[in-house]
Amino acid sequence: MSNHDHHQSRCENCIIRQMNSLKALRKEELKRMSDSKEARTIKKGDNIFQEGDRLNGVFCVRSGVSKLSKLSDNGRDQIVKLATKGEVLGQRSVITQEQANLSATALEDMEVCFIPKDTITEPLRDNVHFTNAILKQMASDLKFADDVIVNMAQKTVRQRLAETLLYIEDNFGVTEDGSLKLQLTRADIADIVGTATELLIRTLTKFKKEELVATQGKNIQLTDKRMLKQIAEGLG
Repeated sequence: MSNHDHHQSRCENCIIRQMNSLKALRKEELKRMSDSKEARTIKKGDNIFQEGDRLNGVFCVRSGVSKLSKLSDNGRDQIVKLATKGEVLGQRSVITQEQANLSATALEDMEVCFIPKDTITEPLRDNVHFTNAILKQMASDLKFADDVIVNMAQKTVRQRLAETLLYIEDNFGVTEDGSLKLQLTRADIADIVGTATELLIRTLTKFKKEELVATQGKNIQLTDKRMLKQIAEGLG
């Protein structure tokens, strides 16, 4: 590792930490974290952790995208959230000392930093700014989860698919040809929408016939975002 790379990999110099609750840590706390963290590469399709695991630390995402999912009673995954650069995974489980209630799986190759729980729990006791930052993040996660529950209960598959496609484009961007940059399998999209893969494919085919989207293999291009927004809001 070059001196520049080593400098950038230190927690106190890392741009990523400015995107999450770690920005509230003091310099000496960041130095302790830097000395104890471990950089890991997670291959596409591999688990970062699984539902039910006892976590010995948290994972700060430097690059790549993961899905946070929960196994439902019927054996199907429900994707609760897509987590990318800047997210800290496993905070709640480490702080509450409970088993992980979600699984985190890499949707593409990822670079993460594993941070042992001692370097998280010590500042929680001594640094009120860090405690407040963690509380705000957990409140935000809870609000997001509440919105997912309401959407599942009150919106149709058609509405939820339109909303999901817009969410993916808005958060992960498009390629040069205008296709969604984040390529997901139809099964993964179904797990975000909260429906069977077969119904997802039928609904996506209807969108294609209505010229709302264009598809080629895994590639999906949103060709009528205005109408998709109306559908997501229950107006189309």
